[in-house]
Amino acid sequence: MPVRPLKRGTLAVLVLLSVLLPYGGPASAEARTPRGSVVSWSPLARSLWIPETTSRAFVLTYVTVDAFGKRARSTGTVFVPRGRAPKGGWPVISWAHGTSGLHDSCAPSRTGPALPERDWKYLASWMRQGYAVVASDYAGLGTRGLPAYLDGKTTAYNVVDMVLAAREFSGRHFPRSARLARKWVTIGQSQGAGAAVYTARHATEFGGSRLDYRGAVGTGTPAYIENYLLPLGPKVPPIALPPGLTAYLTYIFTSLRHVHPELGIDEILTPTGREYLSLAEKECVFTFEKHLKNVNVGDYFTSPPSALPGFRKTVRAYMGMPESGFDKPFFMAHGLKDTDVPIPATLAYVGVLRSNRQPLTFKTYATDHSGTLSASLKHTVPFVKRLFRGGS
Repeated sequence: MPVRPLKRGTLAVLVLLSVLLPYGGPASAEARTPRGSVVSWSPLARSLWIPETTSRAFVLTYVTVDAFGKRARSTGTVFVPRGRAPKGGWPVISWAHGTSGLHDSCAPSRTGPALPERDWKYLASWMRQGYAVVASDYAGLGTRGLPAYLDGKTTAYNVVDMVLAAREFSGRHFPRSARLARKWVTIGQSQGAGAAVYTARHATEFGGSRLDYRGAVGTGTPAYIENYLLPLGPKVPPIALPPGLTAYLTYIFTSLRHVHPELGIDEILTPTGREYLSLAEKECVFTFEKHLKNVNVGDYFTSPPSALPGFRKTVRAYMGMPESGFDKPFFMAHGLKDTDVPIPATLAYVGVLRSNRQPLTFKTYATDHSGTLSASLKHTVPFVKRLFRGGS
């Protein structure tokens, strides 16, 4: 269906300018448009609705921040549950999705989640609790550029700004019985768990007085992933990793060379490295994994990336998880049998958070990466309910 521009004088002029002026230039529309402003919208295809729980759903294009610290566009979805909203509107869950890929065709607003059976069942559980779900695709996934894979600060802006955009949209286009509330939490899985926990550190600051942030949940949270990059180099590791882990590492280096060309990653890539980093820009995750059987990420490089000037400092700033400064309670859940995000690094992160007296609840489950979502609901549902009631 055609995308419908918002009919509002000043914003309409800004949107027109965004087409006429160079993207990202000093006079671009985004540079002067508040974060969370809705640029355009369209109904979401019914095939992509969260099953059996959705009363209406839309795709929004909104203004946020990219990895270069500039205003940029992102897309995302809004799902409204069935029934009548409570006084003040539907409380909001800002869902941070897991790894889907880097190409625009991998954006959940275009194709649904990478694991629809798992994620739709999980999100339906939250919709049945009486929460609206909003979900950023993340800047660059479905919009211009590449997404900054595992870049915590950028994704945090995208997650917060999606709530701002959804509230703006619901106030203009929904009846009062369907509007969204100011109070919200963020929940994420895998890549999205890292995004949710990083968002938890900055949500109050980034949302400002327009929102009422209450807390966060992350399942399968990746932590200290930057440490996995440091030993890599020619013939290291000595054997090929599982294709899923190779895909994650390839996505990281693909995004890093886009966001930080000054590192010179291109200068140490072998023909194999150039081939697979190029392919990473085009293939969604499960298709990409099929190309990576018996591929050794060490064969990507002519010398260790960690030897590049500024590499260690840059990757720490790019993907390092926050260790203090959390102002609201957050919950982390992890599967003891998780092989996608192995638990040892996450346990080390939990230890640091606890030593820093952060408001963390952490639980483990005798299941794998995907199984942690459903297994954790017995604890996360009451946890989130307390957050919305104002308790800890």
